[in-house]
Order: sequence, then C-alpha cells, then structure tokens
Amino acid sequence: MSKEEILADLKKSVETWDIKLVQEATQKAIDANISVAEIIGDGLGKGMEVIGDRFDKAEIFLPQVVAASKTMEMALKILEPLMTAGAGSLKGCVIMGTVEGDIHEIGKNVCCAMLRGAGYKVIDLGPDVTAQDFLDAADENEAQVIGGSALMTTTLESQRELVEAKNEAEAPYKCIFGGAPCSQEWCDQIGADGYSETANEIIGLVDKLVGA
Repeated sequence: MSKEEILADLKKSVETWDIKLVQEATQKAIDANISVAEIIGDGLGKGMEVIGDRFDKAEIFLPQVVAASKTMEMALKILEPLMTAGAGSLKGCVIMGTVEGDIHEIGKNVCCAMLRGAGYKVIDLGPDVTAQDFLDAADENEAQVIGGSALMTTTLESQRELVEAKNEAEAPYKCIFGGAPCSQEWCDQIGADGYSETANEIIGLVDKLVGA
C-alpha cells in the first residue's frame, strides 16, 4: 500500500469509528516508517476534523463522537511505544484544556495527540477549566505552555481572563489559543503568545515558544 492509501485508511477508520481498520492501518503505517506526526496529523487527525464538522452540522451526535474518539485512542495506544521512545528527552510540558464555560473537546483532543506525537508531555485538563486551574496545573508540572481552546463566541472572554490571571501572577508560561471563533486578531488583542488555527499548526507554534 502507498503512504497516501494508509493515511486515507487511518482517516476513514476514525470517520467510521472502525476499531479493526484503525488497528490494521496504524500497524501498516508503523511498518511503512510513516512518522507519528504524519500518522496523527495527516491520518487520524483529519478523520477527527471531519467528525468535528459533522457534529457541528448535527449530522452525527455525541455517541458517534465518543466512538470516533475511542477509535483514535486505540491508535494512540498502538503508537505509544514510539511516542515514549524519546521520553527521556521530552521537549517540554504543555497544559491543555477547554476554557471555562465550554465543554467542546474534539479539537483540543486532536491537538493533545499531535503534541504527544511530537515529543511533548501533555497534561489534558478536559473541558470547562478555570484560569486558576490552568495556572495551578502549570505550576505543578513546571509547564512552559498553556493551551486554551474555545468553541463558542461566548467563551472567548475566558481566554482573555486566562491571560490576565497569568499576567497578574507574573507567571512565566506562554498562553496559546485556538478554536472556531478564535483568531490571530483576537489573540493579539488579548495579549496571547500564540494562535493555532489547526491541530497541525500547534507543533510548530509550541516548538517556537519553547525553543525546541
């Protein structure tokens, strides 16, 4: 099979929450020496993006999203030995979460997978995370970067509050944001350290911020 066909199967396995296909395609990808970043970014992550779009359009519902997430988790479990092979030399620690008042997690979960695949320790705080919880987790884990996702226009203000809380605490972390209503202009306006439009962009952004 060509690399393109393997990546297409990975994408399809998540879109159709096909556990058997994801196991086979992930193993084929490993055997073909496709990088973890490509397996996640150009295969599994693309499938999750389709799931996210279909969920937003109400073409599928939460049980299907959960099924797709479990399919992706199965692939990550198979990839784990490759992702932790360089664990002794992890590039840094990133705290991820969806900001306070927001329960959407698909985009964040793909970003977490991408960062883990790229050699970062990722602490995922889940949805509806307060600014203080972000800062506490960053302190406890000596993180360099905090990533806060917002999928609703109404929760963008929580991103601003996180930047304000970080500045008030004079904390050394960098704050980066993403999510459908978020933009580079918004991040500039609130004084964030970076904006990632897609899960694929987040690795380059974090690499730049931590000097990896």
